[in-house]
Amino acid sequence: MYDEFTSLAIDRPGESILRITLSTPGKLNAVGQEAHAQLARVWRTIDGDPDTRVVVVRGADGAFSSGGDLDLVEGIAKDWETRLRVFHEARDLVYNIVDCSKPIVAAIDGPAVGAGLAVALLADVSIAAPTARIVDGHTRLGVAAGDHAVLVWPLLCGMAKAKYHLLLCEPVDGVEAERIGLVSLCVPAAELEERAMEIARRLASGSQAAIRHTKLALNNWLRAAGPAFDASLALEFLDMTGPDVAEGVAAVRERRTPNFS
Repeated sequence: MYDEFTSLAIDRPGESILRITLSTPGKLNAVGQEAHAQLARVWRTIDGDPDTRVVVVRGADGAFSSGGDLDLVEGIAKDWETRLRVFHEARDLVYNIVDCSKPIVAAIDGPAVGAGLAVALLADVSIAAPTARIVDGHTRLGVAAGDHAVLVWPLLCGMAKAKYHLLLCEPVDGVEAERIGLVSLCVPAAELEERAMEIARRLASGSQAAIRHTKLALNNWLRAAGPAFDASLALEFLDMTGPDVAEGVAAVRERRTPNFS
């Protein structure tokens, strides 16, 4: 059932539990072209999988995900067909997670950025280690914060905190993320995996109708914010055609502050 998702490491660590591990060795689990497409589609397969009741998402080697691969970002900026395809993938990624009836648990450690961060913060239960480093880096790249943030950050942590972190790309560690309500829990890094699995087992053993219907109802808050998300995504991809992206990408590659004219 999951053979097509070759860029995602998928296993079953417990009865009725599916685990997705983001793994791109040497790149802090950056999401490349194939992984981005598969990360958008996999939730529909999970939704129709009778053997899965709960999903756990994590990153390999002490990092969640460093976000979109810079080659992919450059492809979006330079090529219309790539831009159109990734626009729809980014939209599908968010709405497919929101519409997936199975509860999702995210275990977040190290950097969590971009498409990976979208999965982490749209999860139904998000658990972070103190060493997690959550950053929405869109404006530093010269584009609007579009791929999930406008949808969920104001709801999780309030408009004032959302604007502060999204406009300035200000990082949040696990402790602060829990304090402001951006994640469900913060636990010591050594306990992160087991705590995620403990919660997954509890969800898997509960009334599936009750849990799924509660998620369905709660996610209407996100569906109601759909127009704001759609606008933010359109503005992000509009900015992808602008002059600031090249400088933003160069600054990230050269590990320096961007110089936007």
